[in-house]
Amino acid sequence: MSLLEISNLQVAYGGIQAVRGINLHIDLGETVALIGANGAGKTTTLKTIAGLLKPSGGQLNYAGLDLQQLASHQLIGKGLALVPEGRGIFPRLTVTENLQMGAYHRNDKADIAADLDKMFGLFPRLKERHLQLAGTLSGGEQQMVAIARALMGRPKLLLLDEPSMGLAPLIVQKIFDTIKQVASEGVTILLVEQNARAALQISQRGYVMESGQITLSNSASELLNSDNVRKAYLGE
Repeated sequence: MSLLEISNLQVAYGGIQAVRGINLHIDLGETVALIGANGAGKTTTLKTIAGLLKPSGGQLNYAGLDLQQLASHQLIGKGLALVPEGRGIFPRLTVTENLQMGAYHRNDKADIAADLDKMFGLFPRLKERHLQLAGTLSGGEQQMVAIARALMGRPKLLLLDEPSMGLAPLIVQKIFDTIKQVASEGVTILLVEQNARAALQISQRGYVMESGQITLSNSASELLNSDNVRKAYLGE
């Protein structure tokens, strides 16, 4: 059963066609990787799904809803959350306040408190720094805040845009271990990631995007073994 179905999606910036009629679907419970070079249109695709950009054509169907009929701020209440490239945390709020912002649409105070404890269990480092201003954290810690904040909304579909960008290898491993754990709990994930190998290793399927188009799609294992993918994106 498809949770997200994208048909002939087109997105333009002025006269530049950034996304050129792509088709993509994600089934309930899947982790799907979207890989490609810088400027391929991956972030544009995620921003359009999240309602931050308006498509110039095509359809976006999420859980039976037409995403083009919903404002971006309504989507978190529908179970769709984006962890943006660059993290997008609130630097002058504490770690706890940032996480609480992820649950702004919820009224179940006891469950919110329980979920906050769960996030601190998922990211013990954030518990140690729960009263610290988020803007004073390291890059890896800020990425943890961004992911935990999104999870506080209890998403059905989590969009992750370059979660490992600029992070040290040990932190990257922690981030990917966390993504695997979140997926094991039933959250559907669309992962945009420059580290194509790591992304495909934790995904069931993958799409390759080039110049605004999907040029290849297959199981993650097949893409990992594809000569073209290995040469272009895996450094082999």
